[in-house]
Amino acid sequence: MLLTARATPSAWRRIPGEGARSRSHWIGSGAVAATPAVRVLEKARVAHTLHPYDPEHPTGQGHGEAAVAALGADPRQVFKTLVTRVDGALTVAVVPVSGSLDLKALAAAAGGRRAAMADPVDAERTTGYVRGGISPLGQRKALPTVVDESALGLPTVLVSAGRRGLQVELAPDDLVRLTRARTAPISR
Repeated sequence: MLLTARATPSAWRRIPGEGARSRSHWIGSGAVAATPAVRVLEKARVAHTLHPYDPEHPTGQGHGEAAVAALGADPRQVFKTLVTRVDGALTVAVVPVSGSLDLKALAAAAGGRRAAMADPVDAERTTGYVRGGISPLGQRKALPTVVDESALGLPTVLVSAGRRGLQVELAPDDLVRLTRARTAPISR
């Protein structure tokens, strides 16, 4: 089901779909439990679209790849949120599902010398989200964030909306602004 949230949430009303195969379009995001990420978008009055999907996937498939497959989305448009440590400090990297994180490039972009993946327990405790549902938006503690510069060449990107099985689509400029992110080539 595709849900569209407008800048100002209003009463629920149905918007005509796209024919027999259409998904339901709604103004507001109340049909899906609001996560901290969704609340950040609503408070900032940022146009966004929620994309719920079944989060169950094969063991060998990552959460990002599962979202791409379930939504039939372009893997260059769907971004995964990775919590890392740059010189010991927790840092968020947002990279396309189609690529992988270049830790050396991330370290340089974050002004550090060395980067490594963070312990999942630290990532969950600090962000307030569970692994596979970590959003770059609405984290319990705002972490320094670097978004892969490929996002800027897209009209919209999809990132986790704060729980497994829910992606949010928004303009990359809004993602960068709301996360106070730097952009750099951190994907390979």
